[in-house]
Amino acid sequence: MSGRRPLSRPARFALGVVPMLAVLAWWQRQAAAGGSGGIAFASLGDIARAAGEQIANGALQTDAVATLSHALIGLAIGATLGLATGIAMALSAWAERLLGPLLQALRQVPMIGWLPLIALWFGTGEQSQIIVVVMAAFFPAMLNAHAGVGQVEKRLIEVGHVFGLTWGQRLRLILLPAALPMLLTGLTQALAFAWIAAIGTEILMGSGAGLGVTLQVAQTQQRLDLVFVSVAATAVLGFLLNHSIRRLRAWLLHWQPAGI
Repeated sequence: MSGRRPLSRPARFALGVVPMLAVLAWWQRQAAAGGSGGIAFASLGDIARAAGEQIANGALQTDAVATLSHALIGLAIGATLGLATGIAMALSAWAERLLGPLLQALRQVPMIGWLPLIALWFGTGEQSQIIVVVMAAFFPAMLNAHAGVGQVEKRLIEVGHVFGLTWGQRLRLILLPAALPMLLTGLTQALAFAWIAAIGTEILMGSGAGLGVTLQVAQTQQRLDLVFVSVAATAVLGFLLNHSIRRLRAWLLHWQPAGI
């Protein structure tokens, strides 16, 4: 029995657009209903005008660049440190004993629990925001790197011994390629946590530019249209970042069978 034919790209696009259109129609209906709905929902026309104003004066672009900078700088530092730490703990029993208990204990503290201390030590500026993002990205990268390298089959390592590979060669040619799917999973999770942390810290302790800062200011001013513009920009940028990392994963793991 032949399987069902895969949907064409236009058909897949249409299936994705229909729910969005339904939500927008429901949204506009709530905004036009008056009463509590009119207060809680800005009309699509008001949101479009607010978005046009933000784009025309450059505020939306400035906010997007600032938030992306916080997220990507924190991700680069946190994921790099997390991958290195996880690999070291997987390869060295001493590193595992030395760092494992401390990191497991620190991991139990929610990110929001660190904000008072970080604000006290480093202030509430951009440096503190990036530190929180670094911490958010560190742990998923570390945990997946530790699990990925630790689960590499021993027989693969023994093959490296047989061929006389050095430690560095075994790491580069055997351990890292075998652990690559888990490493990329850690990077994907680190990106998600970094993006959430970047927006959250801007809302709670941010100043200057940033989507979270504008979101907080708009809420204080009861500018619902501007709130929804910031939320929509956050969603779009987050989707694009996630899509980019998925494409990178698919490219690096092209040798894997589909569905793995």
